[in-house]
Amino acid sequence: MALTDPIDVLLVEDDEHVRLATTQSLRLAGLQAHGVDSAEAAQAWLKPGFAGVVVCDVQLPGDSGLALLQRLGEQDPELPVILVTGHGDIGMAVEAMRDGAWDFIEKPFSAEHLVEVVRRALAQRRLVLENRRLKAQLGGGPADGLIGASAAMEQVRMLIGTLGPARVDVLIHGETGTGKEVVARALHAASGARGAFVAINCGALPESVFESEIFGAEAGAYTGANKRRIGKLEFAGDGTVFLDEIESMPLALQVKMLRVLQERSVERLGANTAVPLACRVVAATKVDLLALAREGRFREDLFYRLDVASIALPPLRQRREDIPLLLDRFCAQAGERLQRAVPTWTGAQLAAWQSRDWPGNVRELRNFAERWVLGLVGESAPVASSVPSRPAALPEAPLDEALAAVERQWIVQALQESGGNVAKAGERLGLARKTLHDRIRRLGLDADAYRPS
Repeated sequence: MALTDPIDVLLVEDDEHVRLATTQSLRLAGLQAHGVDSAEAAQAWLKPGFAGVVVCDVQLPGDSGLALLQRLGEQDPELPVILVTGHGDIGMAVEAMRDGAWDFIEKPFSAEHLVEVVRRALAQRRLVLENRRLKAQLGGGPADGLIGASAAMEQVRMLIGTLGPARVDVLIHGETGTGKEVVARALHAASGARGAFVAINCGALPESVFESEIFGAEAGAYTGANKRRIGKLEFAGDGTVFLDEIESMPLALQVKMLRVLQERSVERLGANTAVPLACRVVAATKVDLLALAREGRFREDLFYRLDVASIALPPLRQRREDIPLLLDRFCAQAGERLQRAVPTWTGAQLAAWQSRDWPGNVRELRNFAERWVLGLVGESAPVASSVPSRPAALPEAPLDEALAAVERQWIVQALQESGGNVAKAGERLGLARKTLHDRIRRLGLDADAYRPS
């Protein structure tokens, strides 16, 4: 195998028989594996951006596995390194995990267990590299706030790039929290217009002031109108007016809005002359406007006038693969704003979060990330809420990771209820003490953390 060949696993093991047997087991599991006999030989394979994971014995001739771990941590702190230890090295291996090792496996180990750990590490590695690729790809463009590598988000970015410079009116469909205003701002940025971006929530604006706020008013047009008021449409200039929750616009004013869009001019209240408009209108809704129109609750002609071009934003449950990228960005932003270190999460936790429906969509995920950084998310809370009360759709997370998330939840709960007493926790779970110790170690838990202080 040449140094340029892509590999999933680099195995560092000085015992030739163990190295050959382990490499074969990994290959039989469908993984591209390559073995070397020393930490020094491993360095030739571990170039920046290495897309695989490292499985390394602690005891090696020359530099030890711990020395290699330290060097790799300096080179790429997010590269998963799985240590292989003898029975007497467990305490040292746990300490190594605190120093950055992804996991450790105790000899003798089964091929199935090794493959399971490696697959989870590979999934995490691919997410990290995809996140890096996406950040480099976005590069601060108009759609920089639209995070995601899913096909649905690629389509949204493509539409923004096409419709932005065209300056046609756009209707954005999407559930609450999917980022409709982010898309509207991206369209505005892509247009290159010098005018303002003016956001109006039609559901929050009282009907009594709606007309003057949107269309403007001349002095004396109504009681208390002591001077001319420039409306939002006029104020935007050649910019963008974003009408959020357009379905909440009063029916009486929908007629006037339709005329404004058709004529591209507006008459202030109390005026006799029309003012030309140069702005683009972007409307957003969380409901089916056409169905609303058929019920007589929205003007059908206004719907068709707004729907010159449309962008559909998918809910988060339809693009679960974007959740790690979103969490990474939101946690980094929250950490910077709150001046706090961002806690790391496990593969099992991430799998559990990806299996949630997130009814509040991206907005809910952003709030969750902030609570995570503040340390307000309990060990089992995200996992517990990710388990549906009855079967729905199968989770997109790998099954072994989803099962590991549930296992972690139950073990954490048993440790909490037993005050960190492993024997009592094992009785609650129906597991032998040694079996539970092994699972606690595999999940990276610390029973002492649950003992009363």
